[in-house]
Parts: sequence; structure tokens; C-alpha cells
Amino acid sequence: MPFRTPLTNHHADHSLCPAHHKHTSSGKPLHPDCPGRAYTQAICSCGNWEMKQSSKGYVNESRKRHLATHTEGPKAVRDLLCLNGS
Repeated sequence: MPFRTPLTNHHADHSLCPAHHKHTSSGKPLHPDCPGRAYTQAICSCGNWEMKQSSKGYVNESRKRHLATHTEGPKAVRDLLCLNGS
């Protein structure tokens, strides 16, 4: 089962900012009913990693790096056991 690490945006009061609330790159709201994005959070379904930062880009890059560690693990095991056909 592949791991999932979805990004979620949140308002300053910790409520979820819906996906249809668009923002500028700095988090300023473009939707009239949105107070703005205070932080972005990502939690991995593996249960061992989460991140919460004001910079959406930084959270997204860290999320990608973490997900890459899950794909490296099984490959390393296959290489150790020589099950990869080589």
C-alpha cells in the first residue's frame, strides 16, 4: 500500500481552509470569505512524519523528500535479498 501525505491549508484559528479558497503565494486570501492561510500541514499515513509550517512550498518539498524515503526502503531490501533479477 503506498503511503499518502496530503497537504492541508489552515486558518489562524486552526480551522481547515477549503481547497476552493485560493491564495497568493504568500498566503493572502483571494476568496472574499477567507481570512488567509496561516499554515500548511502534511501528515504521512505511515504515522511517523508530519510537518506544519507557514511556507506551503517548504512543506511540499519536505513532503516529497519524505515520500521518497518510502520508495527507497523496499528497493534497498530487494537489493539486499537479490530479488530484483540481477
